[in-house]
Amino acid sequence: MGLTAALMRAAAARPQVLLVTSPGGTAVRLAVEAELRSRDWPLASTPAGADVMVVAGPDCPRLRSALGRLWQDMPQPRAYVRATTADDVPALLDAGRACLSSPDRQRAEARTPGCEDEGPSGRDDEHREGCEGEHREEGQAESGHGRSGGGPRDQVHRESGSGDLGSGGEHRSGGVDHEGHEGHEGSSGGEHRSGGADHEGHHGGPGGERRNADADPQGPQGPQGHGGHGGHGGHHGSGDMEMPGGVPMAEPGEDRDGLTLDRLHLPLGPVLADWPAGLVIRVVLQGDVIQQADLGELSAGRVTDPFWARPWILASAGEPVAVGEAVRRRAAARLDSLGRLLSVAGWPAEAVTARRLRDDLLEEAPSSVVLGRSERFARRVGRSRTLYWLTRGIGPVSTADARAAGVSGPAARAGGDVPARYRQWLTEVLDDVRALGSTAPLDPVAWESPRGRWDAERPPSAALAGLLPGLLVGAELGAARLVVASLDPDPDELSAPSLEAARG
Repeated sequence: MGLTAALMRAAAARPQVLLVTSPGGTAVRLAVEAELRSRDWPLASTPAGADVMVVAGPDCPRLRSALGRLWQDMPQPRAYVRATTADDVPALLDAGRACLSSPDRQRAEARTPGCEDEGPSGRDDEHREGCEGEHREEGQAESGHGRSGGGPRDQVHRESGSGDLGSGGEHRSGGVDHEGHEGHEGSSGGEHRSGGADHEGHHGGPGGERRNADADPQGPQGPQGHGGHGGHGGHHGSGDMEMPGGVPMAEPGEDRDGLTLDRLHLPLGPVLADWPAGLVIRVVLQGDVIQQADLGELSAGRVTDPFWARPWILASAGEPVAVGEAVRRRAAARLDSLGRLLSVAGWPAEAVTARRLRDDLLEEAPSSVVLGRSERFARRVGRSRTLYWLTRGIGPVSTADARAAGVSGPAARAGGDVPARYRQWLTEVLDDVRALGSTAPLDPVAWESPRGRWDAERPPSAALAGLLPGLLVGAELGAARLVVASLDPDPDELSAPSLEAARG
């Protein structure tokens, strides 16, 4: 017992955190990311490498199954916390680390693999007893495969594999390989690493380490959650058979060239690294090429607070909002989107820079403090030839097509592919930072929200999401992640916003 406790304390010294954001949890996610950076706790890209699962935001019933599967794929010792407000974050992270170093808590968690009402850990004692009985009736979840359907839940899965998703260089793409299966060359499996620096000499830039988050496209990405072997065992067999996680096995079908290849039906979302929280896109794959893509339910299922659009909601309701306050929020939102895109593209150093600038803006840093750093960031990213070559030609949308689809904002003005869109973001971030001192009242019609012209009846993210299916068909799975990140619709806008939530 003494040795076990000592090893557990060592593991808890610097735990790796699997961060999951539920719809309406943007503000809490930002607080968690900032706190983790201040503590130097690394973010885990897969549950196999995670010690603590942190769910940021309110309870979302349709995510419970996915969260339960993620939880069961985490090796012990492990801990789970849910933060519903930003103020809760420091104390909850401390509680999660304390749970890691307590053998008694770990034994209790092992007896309770997933309580749906309270999240994976089931904190309440009475609820814990009820969950234990429920799981015993459902088939003794602690023996065999348990509820995850993917093997013993406490086994540590190792990531391996190599391949090329077609976008080159360092790349974190797609759904995190939450099972840690080996990947197939040219498909979405495994972890991809290729060293190097970008053409400007920035080590760790795009073209360096590639971490493929699409490695297990089933993962936590759909209502089925995270349990099956979607990218592996499903390549052969009849179409009416299902994998353990609920994803149907591959079935034969003709591709665009008239060849008969396996087709695999997979959901992307709702729980992925660097993915809009709650967004679901159901795709049909042949090899690693998307043949069909359909949006899932766009609404988050409840009234949420669209954090990034809050100044426009208040101004539309007649509340006094200064232009400087609105453009500060808008610049932070676009830096958040840039951080997501750079992370997906495999440039983690500049993704961190974008997020630090975002946090400085949200903490009311003046323009004189932020502008110089923003200009240097814009030059490095905007002029990076490696990033351009990784993303050029992916997801092109002309200005005319964007306007016809109801898209406004940077995506419409950019009128091009992924590089055109991120360069437009960079230009507009600098314009907004220069306008931070404006005290003029915000006109929500004249000043666009981060995703475009604000309309409560049809938020701009609805049009952005509507573009995705057409852009994804024919794209490789890795390129699909870049397309989504470069448009970055905000699912929180897709539930009817309330003035009370925005004031809060």
